[in-house]
Amino acid sequence: MVTAGRTVFSVQKYNVSFGDNEIAIAVERFGSPLWLYDFEIIEKRVWDLRSFGIIRYAQKAAPNINLLSRMKDLGVDVDAVSAGEIVRALRAGFAPSQIRYTADIFDRDALALVKEHSIPVNIGSPDMLFQLNETGIKVPLAIRVNPGFGHGHSHKVNTGGELSKHGIWHEELVEIAGKAAELGFNVECLHMHIGSGSDYIHLSQVVSAMEQAVGSTIAVIPDLKIISIGGGLPVSYSRDKPAKRMDLERYYDIWDSARKRLHSHVGNYLQLEVEPGRYLMAESCVLATEIRAVKKMGKNLFYLIDAGFTDLVRPALYGAYHHISIIHRNGNATGEEANVMVAGPLCESGDVFTQEEGGVVVSRRLPLAQVGDLLVIHDAGAYGSAMSSNYNSRLLAPEVLLEKGNFIQIRKRQTFEQMLSNECET
Repeated sequence: MVTAGRTVFSVQKYNVSFGDNEIAIAVERFGSPLWLYDFEIIEKRVWDLRSFGIIRYAQKAAPNINLLSRMKDLGVDVDAVSAGEIVRALRAGFAPSQIRYTADIFDRDALALVKEHSIPVNIGSPDMLFQLNETGIKVPLAIRVNPGFGHGHSHKVNTGGELSKHGIWHEELVEIAGKAAELGFNVECLHMHIGSGSDYIHLSQVVSAMEQAVGSTIAVIPDLKIISIGGGLPVSYSRDKPAKRMDLERYYDIWDSARKRLHSHVGNYLQLEVEPGRYLMAESCVLATEIRAVKKMGKNLFYLIDAGFTDLVRPALYGAYHHISIIHRNGNATGEEANVMVAGPLCESGDVFTQEEGGVVVSRRLPLAQVGDLLVIHDAGAYGSAMSSNYNSRLLAPEVLLEKGNFIQIRKRQTFEQMLSNECET
C-alpha cells in the first residue's frame, strides 16, 4: 500500500494486472526510469501456446536470467543467438539439450560453448556446418530455411527474401541437408522464421514453403522430428486502433493440418515447435519514467522524460508505436488534454518516442502534465530492456517484477563504477 501522507493514484488497469498505484509505488521505491514486469501475463501467454509440442522462447526479446528461470519452470525451451545467451540460459538452469543456438555465424566464443556443452545448433549458413564439423562434435542440427520471401511491420524486422542475411537459401537446402547427412549429423528440425506480425495470407505462404522444404529434403534427412514455425505472432501496441489479435486456435489448426499432411508423406511423427519472443513478453512490462521538463517549441508542446532511446530504442529504430499514459503525482489532474510530443534527454534529434518509421515526429493526445508527473510507456517488455545501451554514458535502468503483490528486483540500477569497470586508465 502507499505510505501515509502520499498521494493515492487512480487505479487505471492496463494489459498488465497492476495499475497506476503499483507503478507509482515502484518508482518511489526503485527510482526512474524503471522496467516493471508482470509475470502473470507471461505465464498466460505461455499457456496460450500449449497446443504446440515445443515452445522455444526467443530470449533476445528479454533475457533476464530471473525471467528465463521462471520460464524454464513452465516447461519452455530456449533459443540462444550468441555466446552470451548460451551462458544466460545455462545460468538460468536450462539443460544443454533445452537450448538451441540459432545464428548465421559462429564467433569463436559461441563455437567453444557449443563444443563444451554439446548445444544443439540451428545453422543459418553453409560455413556454420563446416566449422561445426571441424570441432568433431556431432550435435543435433536444425536448418534455418530462407524461402525467398519475408514479412514484417518494418523492413528492419523482415528476415526472409534476397535482401535478408538469414538462413539457408531455399535453392541450396537439399545440397546443405545432404552434406550434413554425409558428415554424420542428425538433422532433426527444419526451421522457418521470416519476420514479425503474422497474418493469414503470410501464414499460408510460410506453411506452403515449409511443406515444400520438408518434401524436398526427406530423402536426405529421413529422421526429421520437428518443424519449427518461428515466431512473429502479432501484438497490439495501439489502444486507439488495436490490431486484430491472431486467432491462436485457427493458427495452430493451420499448422497442425500441415503437420498431418507431412506425417502421411514422410512417415514420421513430427512435432510442432513455435518460437515466440515478442508474443510472450511485450504486454508484460511498462517503462515508467518521470517528466523532467515541459516546454513549447513554436506551436509544439514537448514532455521531456528521464528515459531515452538508450532505454527503449524501438520508436527511434523502427518508428514503433507504444501506448503512453500519464500518472499525476501532485493532485494536478485537470482533465484537459493537448497534442504532445514525447522525447528523452539524449543529445540526439532522434531521441523521440512519438515518431513514425523514417523519423517523422508526430504528436500524441495526452493529458496536460507537469514536471514530476510520471509518463508510462506500455507494452515494452519485448526488445525493451534487452536493447538498452550506455550511449551518452547513460546508466542501465533497473528491472522489477511484481508477483503476488510483491516487488522483486531482478536487475539493479547500474552504477557509474559498473559502467566504467572494464575501461582501462593509462
